[in-house]
Amino acid sequence: MARIFLEIITPERVVVSEEVDIVTAPGVEGEFGVLANHAPMVAAVKIGPLRYRVGDREEWLAISGGFCKVSENKITFLVEAAERAYEIDVERALRAKERAEKRLQEYQTKAEQIDYARARAALQRALTRLLVAEKGKAGHPR
Repeated sequence: MARIFLEIITPERVVVSEEVDIVTAPGVEGEFGVLANHAPMVAAVKIGPLRYRVGDREEWLAISGGFCKVSENKITFLVEAAERAYEIDVERALRAKERAEKRLQEYQTKAEQIDYARARAALQRALTRLLVAEKGKAGHPR
């Protein structure tokens, strides 16, 4: 099977740099998949799980917003943050989820005026991190 070269880059580091069979990512317009020899494209990506497969191995990452570019059998993601499943601190993600849910509840009851969009994004990041930690935990030591 032909492969495509995948790079996932944040402002701090290169998270992934390898040839893969398929990439599935959370696009702003909906989830999308990319295989080898895909047509050139640029897409905005949102907070969500990104996964890719190499043979029988499937890897999961939690990513934040950014962009991806597909060109010349290479897919590059430039994202605000990316964490591999085994890098996620599940307890911290659970606390962040609880804080975000509390903020959203307070907003809905008008007890406290907060930035609703910011709280929703925090909740989405926490839920994504928890999903990725669960789905990607097999095969990686902590």
